[in-house]
Amino acid sequence: MSIKDLDRLLALREEDPLLDKQLEDAIEVEQFLELAQDRGLDVTEADLFAAQQRDEGSLPAEELQRRMAEESRRLRHFIQG
Repeated sequence: MSIKDLDRLLALREEDPLLDKQLEDAIEVEQFLELAQDRGLDVTEADLFAAQQRDEGSLPAEELQRRMAEESRRLRHFIQG
């Protein structure tokens, strides 16, 4: 488990056009973890959540509120069917 390996994988996008293309669109977590493993990197789902928390921790309060509002709207739409 290594958030450093996750950072390395994301940095590899600069050097690896195929990886950049693969990460261009949203992919499943399992696919993302396989991409890391294929490159000899040890990334887990927990690393993804830790990186997300790390990145969100550096955002201004206004941005966090905007994101929460968007998520709330999606949940209301989902719950209503």
